Parts: sequence; structure tokens; C-alpha cells
Amino acid sequence: MVQFVFVTALTLVSALALAAVYGLGGFYALRGQLEPGAVVALALLLTRLYAPLIALASARVAVMSALVSFERVFEVLDLEPLITDKPDARPMPEGPVSVEFDHVSFGYPSADKVSLASLEEVAILDTRGGVEVLHDVSFRVEPGQMVALVGSSGAGKSTIAQLVPRLYDVDQGAVRLSGIDVRDLSAEAIRRALGVVTQDGHLFHDTIAANLRLARPEATDDELWAALRRARLHDLVSDLPDGIETVVGERGYRFSGGERQRLTIARMLLAQPWVVILDEATASLDSTSEAAVQAALAEALTGRTAVVIAHRLSTVRAADLILVIEAGRIVERGSHDELLLKGGRYEELYRTQFAEQPAAEVASAVVAAE
Repeated sequence: MVQFVFVTALTLVSALALAAVYGLGGFYALRGQLEPGAVVALALLLTRLYAPLIALASARVAVMSALVSFERVFEVLDLEPLITDKPDARPMPEGPVSVEFDHVSFGYPSADKVSLASLEEVAILDTRGGVEVLHDVSFRVEPGQMVALVGSSGAGKSTIAQLVPRLYDVDQGAVRLSGIDVRDLSAEAIRRALGVVTQDGHLFHDTIAANLRLARPEATDDELWAALRRARLHDLVSDLPDGIETVVGERGYRFSGGERQRLTIARMLLAQPWVVILDEATASLDSTSEAAVQAALAEALTGRTAVVIAHRLSTVRAADLILVIEAGRIVERGSHDELLLKGGRYEELYRTQFAEQPAAEVASAVVAAE
């Protein structure tokens, strides 16, 4: 508003001054008391005078905008993180890692604790929060075993996966890696021990090599090719004109969904984590891509502790332990065959997913389990 008023006033004054110059100057020029060229020169000089004044008005607004921007940046920098290391944080012991949930209850924090109103483009953030979404969840995955989390959407599967790398702290109970509470471990130790493959793995607008070396910057080219080979991408990358120096594009748009997924698996293999978390890693892929990704995942999970989230039950049949999550609670647990025999929620999910198959095939699957 200040800029608008100031610029409008200057424009009005400039127009009146120019009219006065031409009016009085023309009058004196007609009487012979002033040269016509002097009148024109004076009008041009007057026009040039007001342009810097208008620019100064815009500069003031630009400075004010910059100050506001700096204020918002520092507001973000000054925001205290919810997750911090203890002064005496411990490193992760070497060797295979177990994962344990010990009577864990958890509710997401309210928005005013994790964000800023200026970032959300609202005046006041919602202060509601703390409603429990997980209730007394307990299970243990031994080193080298796989636990699969299945259940309805919104049941709490991804929340469980987010608590393992300590993206949030639990409200009650404890999450332990190798018997150590994650709150007692350093963030660096947790990152080194865990590898995560999500449904939409992120790739930066850089080369394949640069994206892979995010996991291990000191990795050699031979190690990159070895990771690509284990992720079933060696032949594809070899056929590219620039090989591992090929730029993947923004978010990896130059590759298909299955190829992007295998690149993130290769990055995880390069990091060599002891624990692997798969969050719907094959949910959005076609059958051909899913088969390739499944082969890569089989390589990635060998010898590693795994927490797998999947709606496609066909991907979790080989799990050592299957947990059926509903409304934030574990309602069933056991192997694929055991859960089918119980005739509970898992068997219902299994039959619903394969409803389009002939009933005889589903029945034969149950009989085979028996």
C-alpha cells in the first residue's frame, strides 16, 4: 500500500510538473523570452528526474520483502527439532541387528510442535494431537529374519516403520535395535544400520553414480557396477551411452517406475545396512517390473533383518513372521500357513485379494497350507 500511494503521488506530481513546464515554457517561448529548445530540454530533464525517485520507492519495498524473507528463514533455522541425540549417545554394535518393539504406544505430535504457521500459510496451526495411533505393539525380529506387516490402509503399518529409524519418539514402551533403545543411539549410528526402500524412491537430478554414492561417497566404480548387477540393472545401464554417468533427470523421470525402484535398491545395497525397511516397494508396479524388483529385493534381503510392508500378500508369504495390524493393534501373528488355518483377518485379506481367481485355486492354496 505504501508503494502504491508513493508511486501514484510521484506520477501525479510528475504529470503536473510536466504540464506546468510545457504551459509556462510555451507561454514564454511565444513571447520570445525563452528558446523553444530550452522548454523541451527542461521537460526531458524533469522526466528523467522522477524515474530514479520511483525506483527508490520500489527499492524500499524490495528491502522490506528481503527482511521478511530473512525472518522466515531464521524462524525455520531456530525451530528446535523434536529428535535430538543424547549427550552420551552410543554407537551401534558391529554385526547383525535385531529389531524389537516393547509395548509401544504412540500418537503423532500436534502441528504446532513440528511446523510453523508461516510455512503452512495459515495464521494458527492446529494444536490437536497426541491421539494414540499405535496401542501396546510388541514383537521381535531376530537378526536375519523377515517380519511382514499387513492390514488395512491407515492401520498403522507405516507408523511402525517410521519408529524403527526414530523419525519419531514413542510415547510409551521402547523400540530397540540389538537390544539398545533407539533413543540411546546416535542418529548417525541408526542411519548406518538401516536402509529404507519406499514406494516412490527419490532420485536427484544428477548422474546415476552420484545418486548411488549418496549411500557411500567413497564407493568405487567397480562397487557401483556390482550394486547395479545385484539390483538387476547392470545390463540396462551398460546399454546407456554414458553408463553410470547418465543423468537420471528430475526425480528420475528418464527411467520407468521399476527402474527407479531398482536404482534405490542398488543404493541401499551399496550402503550395506543390517536392517532393511520396505514400505510398499512394489505397490505401483506392473507385473513385469514387479518381477524384476522382487528379484532385486530377494538379493537385498539376503542375510539382513527386514521389516516389510505390503498390501500384496504374495510378497510376504516367505516371511518368518507376519503381523496383521488393525486400528493400531496387532490382531494376528504367525506364518502364512498358520494364519490361513486360523481363518481370521489374514485369511479374509488373502481371499479378498485373490477373489478374481477361481475359487478352486484359493481352496487349493488353503489345502496346501494345511
